[in-house]
Amino acid sequence: MSLPQRSAAPALARPAGYGQRPVHRSAVPGVRPAVQHPMAARPMGMRPEAGHPTMAAGPVVQRPAPRAAVSFLTVTEVAAIMRVSKMTVYRLVHGGELSAVRVGRSFRVPEPAVREYLAGARTDVA
Repeated sequence: MSLPQRSAAPALARPAGYGQRPVHRSAVPGVRPAVQHPMAARPMGMRPEAGHPTMAAGPVVQRPAPRAAVSFLTVTEVAAIMRVSKMTVYRLVHGGELSAVRVGRSFRVPEPAVREYLAGARTDVA
């Protein structure tokens, strides 16, 4: 016993997925329709003129200024600098007295935060 054959369905254009080129299907198999991208008319590396219809006038995006590099310390390194136990550093972090960043299941403390904490924790003894 054989299954009934399907009738030929008309080819429908389907949208391209993310990162894929669109699929163009024509009624004749093996023949692709001529589709030209509007930017393909100019050579690579050349900028279009200001009044060119393919480029809309828009704001120029400015890159942000580069930031100073921040080094992060582990809890063990902070404990060694402060000459306290790791548990004391964890208490300071969880209590909000020492700022830290959570990376996975561990904490990283910015080096400036350690300096600020130590500068604010100084006491004058008479």
